[in-house]
Amino acid sequence: MISPKRIAVVATLFLALLVPATSFAQAGSTAAPPQFNDTTEAERFHALTEELRCVKCQNQSLADSNAQIAQDLRQEVLDLMRQGKTDAEVKQYLVARYGEFVLYRPRVEPTTWLLWFGPAVLLLIGGFVVAGIVRRRSGNRQSAAVADEDQEW
Repeated sequence: MISPKRIAVVATLFLALLVPATSFAQAGSTAAPPQFNDTTEAERFHALTEELRCVKCQNQSLADSNAQIAQDLRQEVLDLMRQGKTDAEVKQYLVARYGEFVLYRPRVEPTTWLLWFGPAVLLLIGGFVVAGIVRRRSGNRQSAAVADEDQEW
């Protein structure tokens, strides 16, 4: 049996090792919302951040994500807007850094054809497979019916 004194020593050592580790922990930073010059800038910013995907969260827009990278990208978008960049130029800048994935609606290009047209092609192939199966089954039933008519009972 383990003595209570030994348990106390192990617990003390564990806590002594745990305390310095907590000094490396970083508090979550809540970024202050950006200050806009006017309502048109705010509307443009919100529309742009809704069209851009958070590269960490993957299924959230930049506007919805609380990740640190999303906060940094929102600030980057605002800085680019204030430099006089158009929406297309802001998107192109982010695509150059993070790839087409950053766009919720990727452009239709040869590299994204599979993304855009792949589901339709799979649906067509599935339709042809189902039609072939139905034809074979109905053909088998008709030949079985003809064979039954030829037999005498």
